Amino acid sequence: MWATIGGVSATTTPPSTHRAWPPANPPEPTYVEDRLNYWAEATPDAEAMTYLERSWTWAEWHDRVHRAAGGLRDLGIARGDVVSFLDKNHPACVEISLAAGSIGAANAIINWRSAGDEIDYAVNDSGAKVLFVGRELMPTIEAIRDRLPNVHTIIEVTPDGAEGDAYEQFLAAATPCDDGPDVVEDDVCLVMYSSGTTGRPKGVMLTHRNMVSHTINAHDGWGFDPGDKSMVAMPLFHVGGSSYVLFGIHDGIPSVMTREPDAASLVGAILAGANRTFLVPAVLAQVLQLGGDAVKLFGALKTYTYGAAPMPPPLLRAAMEAWPDTDFIQVYGLTEVSGVATHLMPEDHRNAEADGHPERLVSAGKPVPGCEVRIVDPATMEDVDQGEHGELWLRTPQLMKGFLNKPEATAEAITPDGWFRTGDMGHVDEDGYVFVSDRLKDMIITGGENVYSPEVERVLSEHPSVLEVAVIGVPDDTWGESVKAVVALKEGCDTSETELIEWTRERLARFKAPRSIDVIEALPRNPTGKILKRELRKPYWEARERQV
Repeated sequence: MWATIGGVSATTTPPSTHRAWPPANPPEPTYVEDRLNYWAEATPDAEAMTYLERSWTWAEWHDRVHRAAGGLRDLGIARGDVVSFLDKNHPACVEISLAAGSIGAANAIINWRSAGDEIDYAVNDSGAKVLFVGRELMPTIEAIRDRLPNVHTIIEVTPDGAEGDAYEQFLAAATPCDDGPDVVEDDVCLVMYSSGTTGRPKGVMLTHRNMVSHTINAHDGWGFDPGDKSMVAMPLFHVGGSSYVLFGIHDGIPSVMTREPDAASLVGAILAGANRTFLVPAVLAQVLQLGGDAVKLFGALKTYTYGAAPMPPPLLRAAMEAWPDTDFIQVYGLTEVSGVATHLMPEDHRNAEADGHPERLVSAGKPVPGCEVRIVDPATMEDVDQGEHGELWLRTPQLMKGFLNKPEATAEAITPDGWFRTGDMGHVDEDGYVFVSDRLKDMIITGGENVYSPEVERVLSEHPSVLEVAVIGVPDDTWGESVKAVVALKEGCDTSETELIEWTRERLARFKAPRSIDVIEALPRNPTGKILKRELRKPYWEARERQV
């Protein structure tokens, strides 16, 4: 007997004695919490989430989410309000996202790697009234507490939920509440901060409609089998974490969440039964470098989806050789479209060479269902001919509501007829495969983290010895790209590479700080005075198969 789960046929052999597979035919969801509500009723005693030493059934997790919703209401949170979460990966973050969404509010998830100045900007920009903070990060919040005037309540979260955990006390004291009757599909449920092209991050407003559409569309080609478990290791402040965690909830299969995507945590998750995952290529590189037992253990993964940064072709070929039975899926997307917009499926990985199209291993695949693609000349705003280079535009129900508090930036990014200008350059081949080759905007992707050059340039330009600066991305076999700065100094001034790097590390998240800095006499410019970043990048990228 066969059933279709997420578009892929699977046998109906039950994964355990306490539930059949599939347990029922769930209705299509409308809101992000709909499938949690469904599984809590359909399979209340089945495992839903495992984290460190704790585990919850669907009924238990449902109770926690609805207690969180009640607790938020007790704190005065209503439809249209925002709360914020700052911690490493923790199921409490997902609970708050689902709880806030259920009453028409939104969770603004902050990158825990951010510096204090970046955190207070994001919290204040979001308008968050309640802030949930991991214990490790409380000293950072205490240092900037007087700069968070809108936050009236701070609730501390511990990794293990030990006695005295303020978050657990918050849940215990709350009365569960039902979903808000006035919530609509276009209410914002999630705010994700992406680095700003003009020096400050932008809050991307994602709605219930966006997130549910992404879960269904990007799920195409997956299909969980009986007994599968989903490993949630990508950071939840990244759209790849907060979107991916909804896959397991959608299909009613257990998720195993790691606090960080380090080798020990990933090994622990696989030993706990996790066999489907999404990770950045840098993690894959680290695993292969471990060799021996680690490589063999990761061969247990049925699906390895990678994205958020390009996979260096030698690394991909090494992984495919090491794990011949693993399905590899590459995804390309952006926070503004809730995550995945195109995907390169397992059959494309396996057959690219045999079909005479080895170049497709470095493509971004084809659009997910419901996603339209155009390639546009950014100068003329006209579509280019097939195969020609231009800017990638997307139209999809996954597209954000807009940038929080930035209507002008929203209007620049989204055309009146609903096309999103990605800022990425590329082409589409004769069979519909999308190739992303360069960037119209100055963004660097290092280890899956987005770093915008103007943000780093703003900080470096404030150093008293720096006259002018250009920040570029250069190839890195581990991280995809690394941040490099090229600076010219003021006359009579002297400083060192180490001093400049430390200057940025004190003012930005560490991953944004340059790994290397060159000091030159003057930056190259065109006749109009614009810095020629392409000339600065050229020596590093000219022998590479991809330019990003």
